[in-house]
Amino acid sequence: MRFRNAHIPTAEAWAVIVSLTVSIVLLLIKFAAYFVTGSAAIFSDAVESIANVLGATMAFYALVVAHSPADEEHPYGHGKIEFLSAMFEGGMVLMAAIFIVVRTFDAMWRGDLVQEQRLGVGLAMVVLALFVNGGVGFYLLRTGRKQDSMTLEADGKHLLSDALTSIAVLVGLGLVKLTGWVYFDPITALLLGVNIGWMALGLIRRSGGRLMDRQDMEDMQLLTEILERHVGPEGKEPRICAYHKLRHRHTGRFHWVDFHIQVPATWTIEHAHEVAGAIEGEMERALGDANATAHIEPYPDRDCPWCQPEH
Repeated sequence: MRFRNAHIPTAEAWAVIVSLTVSIVLLLIKFAAYFVTGSAAIFSDAVESIANVLGATMAFYALVVAHSPADEEHPYGHGKIEFLSAMFEGGMVLMAAIFIVVRTFDAMWRGDLVQEQRLGVGLAMVVLALFVNGGVGFYLLRTGRKQDSMTLEADGKHLLSDALTSIAVLVGLGLVKLTGWVYFDPITALLLGVNIGWMALGLIRRSGGRLMDRQDMEDMQLLTEILERHVGPEGKEPRICAYHKLRHRHTGRFHWVDFHIQVPATWTIEHAHEVAGAIEGEMERALGDANATAHIEPYPDRDCPWCQPEH
């Protein structure tokens, strides 16, 4: 595969660079907070940040590959790498969740609990991480949706969930500080581990569905509406008799559509292709980055009740 001709939009390039830089800085801050406090909840947050760094690194690679032009070995382009990137990030987060749960039970068994007297510094660090994660997460999510990049969307959602994790950590440690009951800390860590694992499974399921060409029901509805508007004598020009075998799939942000249209058997091949081309163009404009292909068939009833031959 040749990637030297890849052209990444500036907005996406900056987004992934910011994501990677922030993830590394927050990783250091959170582990510093853990070593200061010994908090299991802060440790859970810090471990998830390792997945953030690995995910952001994979996201950078995925964007380079995804924006590489199609070649002889990959005539449909390289867009599906974005789904692999999202699945990789989901796998890293799931591993982090399992490690958090195991580590927390081990800490409770050994009695290695939070050092209450040092909570102030740790809480300040977690607050800093919360605001940075929230801001960068919204930035990545907005950029990903604007650029139709599942890689950036997954990274943005991950950072937003990390911000929610920080809120939960603050609540747990706040309860420890107010009540003096240190077991609020490992209980919070266990709840975070379960929540992080659930989020990871959802990300793996969504990216796996895209890899297996699961149909996007919103796109299917849009494409069906376009075709329906052209069917029958009252339909929009150019009219067709019927359609069937409508299918579509994604390779990253790019859409591939194929369908069969039935037209009067008396039409010339040239005219039938003009009609097919017009409908293909309408679909491609509606989807954005897309390629639509129509297969032309004669309508089985020569006395077509829906539309009459135009030529």
